[in-house]
Amino acid sequence: MLTVRELRVTYGGVVQALQGVSLSVAEGEVVTVLGSNGAGKTTLLRAISSTLRMCGGHVSGGLLEFEGRRLNGLPPAEVVDGGIVQVPEGRRIFTRLTVDENLRAGAYSVRDRRARATARRRVLDLFPLLGERAEQRAGLLSGGEQQMLAIGRALMSSPRLLLLDEPSLGLAPLVVGRIGEIITEINRQGTTVLLIEQNTTMALEVASRAVVLDLGRVSLTGSAAELAASTEVRDLYLGHSGERAVAEATAAAGGGTRRRLGTWLP
Repeated sequence: MLTVRELRVTYGGVVQALQGVSLSVAEGEVVTVLGSNGAGKTTLLRAISSTLRMCGGHVSGGLLEFEGRRLNGLPPAEVVDGGIVQVPEGRRIFTRLTVDENLRAGAYSVRDRRARATARRRVLDLFPLLGERAEQRAGLLSGGEQQMLAIGRALMSSPRLLLLDEPSLGLAPLVVGRIGEIITEINRQGTTVLLIEQNTTMALEVASRAVVLDLGRVSLTGSAAELAASTEVRDLYLGHSGERAVAEATAAAGGGTRRRLGTWLP
């Protein structure tokens, strides 16, 4: 579905953030990209979604291709129309708009009324709370609820590939565990996911494959199970306290995923 080949990205014509990154995402997969701060993870998503110019960056080499179509140089709106939507780090919802207005903004480019209605039903099925708080200003939601809205807004255009940038950032351990459940459910419903995540435990639990970036280069790649068992990955990214917190949060949640999706956010 997605091919990234020898991708190079430069900021300000000076700083080379990505240096020959190659990876692929097959239809139906959840692929996670791991790495420390400054490794180039967010830059990778910006390159795929064609939003680098807004941050002073540009693709200086390599190929980006989605379902056989070259992405290099496409305007961001065409990337969205082509089936790729990004949920940015920090959620970036429209805080002064209502929940409902945020969702409608997510479907702005969808011309088919029935398609919009179908997408809305899917979002409210995943997140019933958004329906209950439709007329509430988005800025009054909790952090977890805002993350729910950010994901729901992205799903309103029915993307085939969903780009998630640090969806667990700043959230409590219990919520982090359930974010993973939501990603699994979205994928089960047919949406392919490319996940950027610093919570390595959660990311490797939901992903089928993983890629590790280090200073703008791919340093490791393999199945999620292989990387979870890797001594190098465990030493660099998997602290025992973090593993224990997520395990406890998952155990505390209990029950079936669908029953909890709309009620987990404090």
